[in-house]
Amino acid sequence: MAVSTISPARLAELAKAGSVVLIDVRTPAEFEEVHVAFARNVPLDQLDPKALGTDPAAPVFVVCQKGGRGQKACEKLAAAGFAQATNVEGGTLACADAGLPVVRGKKTISLERQVRIAAGALVLLGVGLSFVHPALVGIAGFVGAGLLFAGVTDTCGMGMLLARMPWNRRKPTCAA
Repeated sequence: MAVSTISPARLAELAKAGSVVLIDVRTPAEFEEVHVAFARNVPLDQLDPKALGTDPAAPVFVVCQKGGRGQKACEKLAAAGFAQATNVEGGTLACADAGLPVVRGKKTISLERQVRIAAGALVLLGVGLSFVHPALVGIAGFVGAGLLFAGVTDTCGMGMLLARMPWNRRKPTCAA
């Protein structure tokens, strides 16, 4: 499904001209670290188009870290009848680089880094345990297959699991 996009510069122009609905679909921990000042945090795994309280005919802009989760959110919104769901190109990082007002808070480990740490630890564990029993090298093979699947499908099971961990689950907030 083709998702429309908008540049951070164009989003800034629209925001200066009036009220803009911007949904940040990253985890609350990522949102707390840095977010566009007028963004509302609704994590992708909690996104319920009916609960947004937004007119499906009105423009809705979606932002994430770099753009991947934003595209998935736009697809979900479009399937629910939001005809003007638009993904912000380059995500929050591009918005900050483009000069949009951002709020910076507590630094956290990004979900992407958490996946790399967990995958590396599991591979190392599997290889290490293979000296106890050769079949345990299968742990490393399983993680490798999961990473291959994630790369091909752009769907990361480990990332979705880590996003549900307590350190990534803070209460979603609205920007002031």
